[in-house]
This record gives sequence, structure tokens and C-alpha cells, in this order.
Amino acid sequence: MTEALECQLLVIGGGSTGAGVAWDAALRGFQVILADRGDLATGTTGRFHGLLHSGGRYAVRDTSSARECARENEILRRVATESIEDTGGLFVSTPQDDPEYADRFLAGCGEAGIAVEEISPGEALRREPRLNPKVRRVFSVADGSIDSWKLVWGCARGAEQLGARILPYHPVTALLREGDRVVGGRLRDLRSGGDVEVRAECVINAAGAWSGQIAKMAGCEVGVRPGKGVMVAINHRLANCVVNRCNMPGDGDIVVPSHSVSVIGTTDTPVEDPDDIEPTAEEVAKMMTAGDILFPGFSQARALRVWSGARPLLPKSAVGSGDDRAVTRSHTVLRHAERDGVAGLVSIAGGKLTTYRLMAKDTVDAACAELGVERTCTTAETPLPGSTGRNYYRLADHQADFEKGRADNPIICECELVSQADVLEAARRHPKGQIDDLRRVLRIGMGPCQGGFCAFRTAALLHGHGEYDRAEANATLRAFVQERWKGQRQVLWGQQLRQARLDAWIFQGVLDIEHLPT
Repeated sequence: MTEALECQLLVIGGGSTGAGVAWDAALRGFQVILADRGDLATGTTGRFHGLLHSGGRYAVRDTSSARECARENEILRRVATESIEDTGGLFVSTPQDDPEYADRFLAGCGEAGIAVEEISPGEALRREPRLNPKVRRVFSVADGSIDSWKLVWGCARGAEQLGARILPYHPVTALLREGDRVVGGRLRDLRSGGDVEVRAECVINAAGAWSGQIAKMAGCEVGVRPGKGVMVAINHRLANCVVNRCNMPGDGDIVVPSHSVSVIGTTDTPVEDPDDIEPTAEEVAKMMTAGDILFPGFSQARALRVWSGARPLLPKSAVGSGDDRAVTRSHTVLRHAERDGVAGLVSIAGGKLTTYRLMAKDTVDAACAELGVERTCTTAETPLPGSTGRNYYRLADHQADFEKGRADNPIICECELVSQADVLEAARRHPKGQIDDLRRVLRIGMGPCQGGFCAFRTAALLHGHGEYDRAEANATLRAFVQERWKGQRQVLWGQQLRQARLDAWIFQGVLDIEHLPT
């Protein structure tokens, strides 16, 4: 039996742009349904280095994108504070970098309206003691670290409070057309196995790197060009702030502090299929070695895991070199009624997480034009749920909060300080969620043990409280362990190899998870 739903706007894609569209549209009074093929933020949004851009990385090559990042950075610091760690950032000119680039960088920041201050190498080393002591020039900017899952769930939660429906694990199997108009979509509920038919006045294609695939369902084309970016997490914070090389962007030239770890990124390789982006050992080795230029000894640090994301890039008309770093980071909104003669469909492509709010605004503006209505965007003034004042995330505050109730609240994950109460509350907010879904909310399994101790505790806890039956607990534990393993294979050396061996003894030798009844 097919479930039938109706709405004004059907949003396809649950990353930062899709969730931002749902939040923006709900604030404007639209009836919204958002659908994603997996959990929210499991595509590109959940697979990047966590940088809140100041715009500095694009100051020389892409002034338009740099200006957008600088403006949106300021706005997000007002409306999405719960998701942000205000680390600040440095652009450092090392002996391996072009010394003339520093002046070009400074001029580009001025043109793009990026707040920048040159500081002495001595001051930079005081802030970052592990920094290369041979840096020649250093610039301070308003970079930061942003938790993409907190951001996306904030948008989704806010939209739901205004009446929107959020449907994770509902991939689109077809777009519905009547003549020259798209009138909705057919979804597949992966949890129940049933079909859902959604009739909508306008469909918004916010599928990012997969937007071309969605557009084809309506006989349209979106010329998105997926770009593979590889990132590596290190088991502790090597830096207090974001550190970039002051040079033309390249591989392994940025280190971002993210919660209890550091992330180095990133490569940039064009790919045909955004799902075919498995990182290689060579890419990992290249970035670990590149890290030594910023932080001597970086290549000897313990790498926890590696992952790849697919950027939804739009080629410039003049690009012919095959260099994805020459592709604009700005975004484009397509009204297919104007370009392809297919009404009722709007696509958004390009952009980046820092500019998600602007992308959502432009997209909902286009949907308003499609429907012939005028409704004002208020996302620049309306804080997301949980973001009040200047409540930036601070790692030290998290530990202090945890210590307050530690005696009466057993710990589940030592690495990320997740308690029993945290797990149970998250499970109630995400019914039918897998352990991997809870990971995105709580960061379970993202610390140095990569789930070696917290995964089976979580499964047992939720089984004991009736969230899973025995078969479900065993199945979700096995799936979680397998998913964590995928990101470790390319970094199995040194201490991480020892940790992986210990985890294998726990899961294979003690628990024998391959033979648990499911």
C-alpha cells in the first residue's frame, strides 16, 4: 500500500542546504516535507573538515565566494552559535610557500571584506607552540570550527516545530510529472519497506553532488561536477585554532581542530560518481607528509581514520584544465521552467556549508517566484533552536558540564564524554535510530578507540531499556563496527594498528559479533 502525502514544497536532500531550505521555507509559512535517502547530513555535509570559513581560502582566486563566506560567517555567529567553536584561524607563510602570495592574500582579503590582521611569527608561535618555527608571515582571520550535524539537526528541529515533516531513510525513486510540470515525488521508506507518494506544488532539488541524478528523473540536467576530497582525523588537538598555509589552495594545507581531534584536509579530485570516492593509502600518506610543513612531526601523529566527501562543484565556462580548485565555490539556483520548460522544479548546486543559509534563501526565493508569491526570508535574524546569545561550543565547558552529574550518570563513551542519560535522550529523540545515527548526534565511536568500548555498551543499554530487541541490538552493533572499520583500513600503522587489533579481539574474540543471532 502506498502512503499519500501533500505539501507545498518537497525538499529532496537532507544536508545543510536541504535542511536550511526546510527551515527557511517553514519560517515563511510554507508546508514542507524534506526527504533524504539516509540519515540527515550523511552526504557531503557530514563528510568535510568542519571549517567555518572566514573566506580567506578564496581571497585570491575566487573573490565572490570569499565575500559570501565572510558575510555568512558573521551571520552564522549570530544564529547558529550552538554549532560553532570560535577557534579563530591563522594563514601562515612557510619556507615552502611563495613569499609573494602573502601580499596578494592581504589585498584579496581587503577586496572581499574579510577581517584580517598580520601578527608576528613570535605571536603565532605563542598561540600555536607546535607550529613550524620557520614561518615568515602570519595573518589572523575569523575562521572557526562548525559541527555540521548540530547545524543540520538544528535546522530540522526548527522546521519540525513549525509543522514540517522530516523523512530520513526515504530515497526518491521517481519524480512525478504531469505534462510539462513536476507535481511531486515517489519515495521508498527503507524502514517499513513501503512507498510514499508526495504531491507538492514545487519540488526543490537540494541533493548536492547527487542533484544531477535527481534532475534526470524529470528529464532535466544539472551540470554538477563531483569533486572528491579526502580528510584524516588525528587523535588529539594539535592546534588550538584553524591553521592554513598562506599559498594557493592545495592538498593537506589546512588543519582544523574539531571537538577532541584535529582534521587535516584536503585533496581535490574530479570523479564521475559521487558514491565512488573511497580514499587511498597514497592520498593519506601525501597529506600526512604535507602536515609536516605546518606542524613538524605531524606525520608521526596517530591517525584515527580517513574519509572522503563529494563536493557539488559547478564548472566555470572557461575551466579546461581539469583542476577542481579552479571551479567556483559559489552556488547557482536553476528554475527548470525557464531553462528546460519543466515547471515545478528548482535545483540548487555548488556552494559550501558556510554559505548554506544564503543558498537556502536564494532557493526559497526561487520557489516563491515559481509559485507566484512573495514571502520574506528571516533566517539572518532568527536563531536556530538551541542557539542563544553567544553560546559557542567550548571543549572545556563540555567536560565541566559532564563532571557535574558524573556520580549519578554512568559514562558510556570516555573519548567523547557521553553519558547514559545522553544516549537514552538521543534515542528518544531519534526513534528507530541505529547506533551510527546516534554517533552523528553524540559522537559515539569518534574518539581514539573508534567505538571499541562504547559501541557494545550503547547496544546493551538500549536493549536493556527496550529501544532494541535482541536481534535489533545485535544487528545495529555489527553494522556500526563494520562502518567504523571502513575508515581505518588506510591508517593501520603504529598506535592505531594496536588499537584496531585490540578492537578486533573485543568484537571478534570476546563478543564473536559475526555469529550473534539476528
